[in-house]
Amino acid sequence: QVRLVESGGGLVQAGGSLRLSCAVSGTIFSKKSMGWYRQAPGKQRELVAAIGSDSITNYADSVKGRFTISRDNAKNTVYLQMNSLKSEDTAVYYCNADLQWYGSKWNGLGSWGQGTQVTVSS
Repeated sequence: QVRLVESGGGLVQAGGSLRLSCAVSGTIFSKKSMGWYRQAPGKQRELVAAIGSDSITNYADSVKGRFTISRDNAKNTVYLQMNSLKSEDTAVYYCNADLQWYGSKWNGLGSWGQGTQVTVSS
């Protein structure tokens, strides 16, 4: 059974930084494409950043240049470094352990963690 544990969220002022972590177990981590999603109140869950098993990355336009996704296969962990945070980044952030590319986009097919709250005050 795949298990994901997200951590690192919190309250930060606009312009600040946070680093999220997602520890994954129960799957062959190194062979999986991973992603970070977020869901703000009243909005749909959206993909923020993806990283393939080859470490190629993709980002939503809204976070390009500010967020960096990375992975450590030795630790079965995926990270999201978030800099220059804005109030509109406020959301619950989730990771997904099995992204697959079809329909011209990444699709999160794997299990979800419990999420970690990020709140950016202006």
